[in-house]
Amino acid sequence: MSADSKGTAIAADRASVPTSTPLPGTAAERGSRALRGEGPVRVAIVGATGYVGAELIRLLALHPHAVITGLVGRDRKGDPLAGIHPHLATRDLHVYDHVPDDAEAVFLALPHGVAAARIDEFTARGMTVIDTGPDFRFRDAAGYRTWYHAEHPRPELLEGAVYGLPELHRAELAAIGTKGGAIVGSPGCYATTTILALAPLARAGLLADVVVDAKSGVSGAGRDPKADLHFGEVNENVKAYGIFTHRHIGEIEQELRGQGAAPDANPGASGIDFLPHLVPMTRGILSACHVRTTRPVTQAELDELYAEAYRDEPFITISPVAPATKHVLGSNEFRVFCRVDERTGRVLAIGVLDNLVKGAAGQAIQAFNLVHGLPEPAGLLQLPLAP
Repeated sequence: MSADSKGTAIAADRASVPTSTPLPGTAAERGSRALRGEGPVRVAIVGATGYVGAELIRLLALHPHAVITGLVGRDRKGDPLAGIHPHLATRDLHVYDHVPDDAEAVFLALPHGVAAARIDEFTARGMTVIDTGPDFRFRDAAGYRTWYHAEHPRPELLEGAVYGLPELHRAELAAIGTKGGAIVGSPGCYATTTILALAPLARAGLLADVVVDAKSGVSGAGRDPKADLHFGEVNENVKAYGIFTHRHIGEIEQELRGQGAAPDANPGASGIDFLPHLVPMTRGILSACHVRTTRPVTQAELDELYAEAYRDEPFITISPVAPATKHVLGSNEFRVFCRVDERTGRVLAIGVLDNLVKGAAGQAIQAFNLVHGLPEPAGLLQLPLAP
């Protein structure tokens, strides 16, 4: 066992015994402490047994300014991580059924409605909450009701939560780190891919009509066994699903509307046609976005829009050729390609990412870094894998 895995294991096991010590400081103050070398930010992961939980462990275990102090799974009583995620066996961690009291930040990988119902047990003690589920993605309860067909358990908290897409909300994420009990609603994987592919067009008020053809690997459906995700069902098959009703449509429209100079600057952002497909691969999302623009555009104008929007972004690359999901596998990278079709006048924007990293765990850690005043790329510099 390596020295850092031993240290992480000891921290997790020691923290599994709850204490009543109150948490001092804000997220930003804790991050400052970590940067001074006076102790890393202590994090817990709730929902550690799933795919997103595994990616959070994989990335946070080597984070230079954070330490995993607790892993939580339903009905777990100290189960060895090796038996749940064998690829993480060298971490020598264990999974319990509660969040340790000394955790300063918590990542939640839970079904919709569950995180909001439990939020007080974390925020009351001043913990930073990074919710990778949908409970804090909408700015108002009406959006949640429309797309999740349920009343939001804690609608009064939505206004203070920040949508955790750093490329659009970097300043807001840093700002909530100066307050106690910060809440981040980490975006959905399809939403991230589509929003980042289209945001430069939305900022210029160019979205007159939008059709999105998206494809995802099976890990996006989670780890729980489902009949339609068996190998025999998925292999050699492509299936459209969520026709007209996919839940990520709501957050895509919310965020793209917010990019325009005025609420009605992008009429196409209020009625996006979004069609997702399940394809026989494990990881990856590709969103092909077909746009009728509000006025004619040239390729030179598009090139400048995307260069201006993304030239300083640490995890976004503008690709000169249409990118593939394999180009970003295992990384926190997002790649985008945008071209105008001179024959039809339509614009095609293609975005790709790894749904478990930039689409989930990696992006959540990116937001965590910003909230705590840590270097944004910390723990996320893994290059893509190939083949």
